[in-house]
Amino acid sequence: MIAEGLVAALRERGQTIAVAESLTAGLLGATIAQVPGASAVLRGGLIVYATDLKSKLAGVDEELLAVHGPVHPDVASQLAQGARERCYSDWGVGLTGVAGPGPQDGIEAGTVYIGLSGPGRFDAVHHRFSGDRENVRQEAVRAAIQIVTFALG
Repeated sequence: MIAEGLVAALRERGQTIAVAESLTAGLLGATIAQVPGASAVLRGGLIVYATDLKSKLAGVDEELLAVHGPVHPDVASQLAQGARERCYSDWGVGLTGVAGPGPQDGIEAGTVYIGLSGPGRFDAVHHRFSGDRENVRQEAVRAAIQIVTFALG
């Protein structure tokens, strides 16, 4: 399982994680939860597929959403921070993007931003994945797990 290393690293450090997911709609949280012992590190998450819920549930700035839309690096960062704060975790991950099959609001399918919020970290990474909708979602989850695992050292 791709999340085993992440769960082990978090357990080793006595740290926790929470997620705020848009395009992956809970897939990251579910992937982490598949690992035996994940309950020691996975605090919870927010599925904020609808744009208004990004603000209402995760605390993403409404003006940011109005000006740039939901697929933006700052939105991913704020989703991560919102997950971290609302779920009282050490780390937060935010995912937003366009899974496809076609573009959304002029943004190409496969465009993904992954935000990370943790001790001394608050940033976002841009990815461009190819393939069908399911592949984009799976690759986004894999990349998010790699980002957090790398950040843990």
